[in-house]
Amino acid sequence: MSESNVTERIQAHLTAAPVVLFMKGTPDFPQCGFSAQAVAALNACKANFHAVNIFEDPELREALKAHSNWPTYPQLYLKGELLGGCDIALQMYHSGELKQTLEEAGAVV
Repeated sequence: MSESNVTERIQAHLTAAPVVLFMKGTPDFPQCGFSAQAVAALNACKANFHAVNIFEDPELREALKAHSNWPTYPQLYLKGELLGGCDIALQMYHSGELKQTLEEAGAVV
């Protein structure tokens, strides 16, 4: 597949919902501890989010690292902008900033 096709897939995911989590596995079956922690933080905030299992699309997994300039997963996006990975999501969660940010974005159930 072409590079533009991968970019289009990334954009399609980023516009699928205000909050997008590119993760290893799925919310119901995370396949790494960091992805599990990010999902737990989002669930604790009652976030409505779109999850993308990067293991299902190796081409996207590699392209997203360049797109975001972020080398690891999970990657948490809000309205198409990268918030960060697991550490940043957890810091935001513990400070209350994550819930507030999600509420302001209208991404809370």
